[in-house]
Amino acid sequence: MRCTISSRAGQVLARGSLAIQKDEEGELQLVFRTDAGNIISGGAIASDGDLTSASEFLFRQFFETWGMSDLTLTAKTKT
Repeated sequence: MRCTISSRAGQVLARGSLAIQKDEEGELQLVFRTDAGNIISGGAIASDGDLTSASEFLFRQFFETWGMSDLTLTAKTKT
């Protein structure tokens, strides 16, 4: 899924894709791959497919990456 990460002020911090990938232990993990080639890893996806914990962890990683909270992730539709 194509996405844009924006600051509270509307500044675009990154464009990229949300994806699910397997980690070294074979568990599914939510990640954000930037168009610049960086991967920001989220948490493990629950066995029932719930993304709540994985996405909360991913947003904490966004804070670590950009040093700001209250970011907005906007999904883009294909055109």
